[in-house]
Amino acid sequence: MRPRLRALAFDVFGTVVDWRTSVAREAAAFFAKVGVTGIDPHAFADAWRALYQPAMEECRSGRRPYTRLDVLNRETLDTLLATHGVVADPASVAFFAMAWRRLDPWPDGVAGLTRLRARVPIVTLSNGNLALMMHLARFGGLPWDAILGAEATGIYKPLPAAYLETADILGIAPGDLCLVAAHHSDLAAARACGLQTAYVDRPLELGGAPKPDRKAAQDWDYAAGSLIELADVLEPVLS
Repeated sequence: MRPRLRALAFDVFGTVVDWRTSVAREAAAFFAKVGVTGIDPHAFADAWRALYQPAMEECRSGRRPYTRLDVLNRETLDTLLATHGVVADPASVAFFAMAWRRLDPWPDGVAGLTRLRARVPIVTLSNGNLALMMHLARFGGLPWDAILGAEATGIYKPLPAAYLETADILGIAPGDLCLVAAHHSDLAAARACGLQTAYVDRPLELGGAPKPDRKAAQDWDYAAGSLIELADVLEPVLS
């Protein structure tokens, strides 16, 4: 018998919001503004995201102290723009660097979260820092009870303390917390820490390309094709 489910913690990028389409939109607007042609905005979004894990690994490994994701995003953007030979005015680059604060929710995102929140506390367990998550919530109307995750713990997923300290902050046992994510590797790390797991399928996260962590798939505690469907699945559990 599973422990009581007392809170839901959400991965955000890819699970709740459509980062690829949104960043591509921001890239297209940036390139148009600064007069750059010949760069595919979706490919640019993919390349920027590809620098995300290596940047965080510098912090996870201890080679660098915890550094907010907003800062890492700006550094990786500067690297990527230099690779493409793009030179632009500082104000335009600074605005573009904050594109990750302006990501659209998936169509089911707000309605699904609202239904789930009516029955159980919902929090973020994201690698995004507090200011990033706050602006993202206001941009997309995401109804979090609390913004937790990397800045609250000073630790990036998938290190175990990222999950365990989130449960501790909430004052509950790890087994009473359920991670909701569209990424099998994230869920596997959470399960290894004793959390419950809920998989939400997002086949379009990478534009329809296969997910790189699909081999990490397991028989998760719950599974759904959207957050609205997840609310249906969890309704008997949370009643």
